[in-house]
Amino acid sequence: MARYTGPVCRLCRREGKKLYLKGERCYSPKCGIERRNFPPGLHGSSRQFRRKESDYALQLREKQRARRIYGVLERQFRRYFQEAENRPGLTGTNLLSILESRLDNVVFRMGMADSRAQARQLVEHGHFQLNGRNLDVPSALVRPGDEVSLTEHAKKTVYFRDRADFVQKHQPPQWLVLDAQRMTAKMLEQPFKPEDVSLEEQLIVEFYSRQGS
Repeated sequence: MARYTGPVCRLCRREGKKLYLKGERCYSPKCGIERRNFPPGLHGSSRQFRRKESDYALQLREKQRARRIYGVLERQFRRYFQEAENRPGLTGTNLLSILESRLDNVVFRMGMADSRAQARQLVEHGHFQLNGRNLDVPSALVRPGDEVSLTEHAKKTVYFRDRADFVQKHQPPQWLVLDAQRMTAKMLEQPFKPEDVSLEEQLIVEFYSRQGS
């Protein structure tokens, strides 16, 4: 399955919730949900009056919502779920922890990008290092004790020089220590469920339980 490259506001409208896929635009009146709060398509405005969704539909939508928030393809998302099952603790909590540990998400949490999609692009362009080594794989998992930093070349670019003021004021999650002066961040502990991501992870667990994971 190829990565979705169409208008991301359609994804928010399909889920019926803001997924915050376009950074600052999502907080403005230009947000797709604010302007047209119904599913996309020819009969989208009439779908909101349909009967109540089944349990399976709710579980599927929650899984799709998580995939779209973090920009993960189906096969990769299933692998994350299987890894979450094999870890001690609650599977749903483990799944969100894995998703939050992705390098592109950590870059987003550092305040280096307005959205995860932008963070993924910055990583792919080779602007970041993990423990001092260049890494351009957005799906790489950052572990407690790891440090994410800019490459020497990236520090000289106009984008990151202009971004410095925003990073100075940015508040990262508790599991991440940000050094705004050096533009680096260190993961203190395994990430936990973020307050700004409204997901019911138990529905995702129930969805894969139906599938036999």
